[in-house]
Amino acid sequence: MKHTYQVTGMTCSGCQYKVQHLLGKVEHVQEAIVDLANGEVTVEMDKHINTPTLQAALKDYPKYQLTDAHAIASPISSNMEAESKSWFETYKPIVLIFAYVFTVSIIAGSTVLGFDEMVAMRVFMAGFFLVFSFFKLLNLEGFADSYAMYDVIARRFKAWGYIYALIELGLGIAYAANFNPVVTNVVTLLVMVVSIIGVLKSVLNKKAIKCACLGAVFNLPMSTVTIIEDGLMIAMSAVMLFSL
Repeated sequence: MKHTYQVTGMTCSGCQYKVQHLLGKVEHVQEAIVDLANGEVTVEMDKHINTPTLQAALKDYPKYQLTDAHAIASPISSNMEAESKSWFETYKPIVLIFAYVFTVSIIAGSTVLGFDEMVAMRVFMAGFFLVFSFFKLLNLEGFADSYAMYDVIARRFKAWGYIYALIELGLGIAYAANFNPVVTNVVTLLVMVVSIIGVLKSVLNKKAIKCACLGAVFNLPMSTVTIIEDGLMIAMSAVMLFSL
């Protein structure tokens, strides 16, 4: 059975992770999924658990107050719709980053002898990983918490979130320096394939969670945009690898 509860006090992905993690440890709870945008948590349980028991699981964090969603009288959904952002407003950070990195890569690939696609892709990959790792490193713990919400490895081994951010930084430097292209592209291919598995599961299951691609700095929802982002990295690294 599933029940939805309203949770106040959640302000970031770290809060989202804590609430989900704490409720997930309650006996008879099979899964707890937090919707940060709506301030709700959906709890799947194998037998009924009363609200005070769930609230007790959050006792160490008194700012989180859990109540039955049906007891909330205000029309939250309609307010959310009224305040909803357009697609561009929501994904503006990613769009701008992509535009800047794409422009730089086109310039780098343009020579008097023509256009060098491999150079352009290498510069794009360098820019992509350096910029995205920068935002992750601004709040490494927040990124690790967000990443653990959906990544297949980070959900079981939270330290992978910290390692992943450093791998991205290393890949960015490797692409920029044109260091051992075979190794660099193989590592990219493996890391991004693993990453996209969790993304696909979350999107296909329609889980309302935050995408950790830009760390904890921006509140970007998980969507097909994330799939395209990871898929592009996989495709480009594969093309570069097989063209060597």
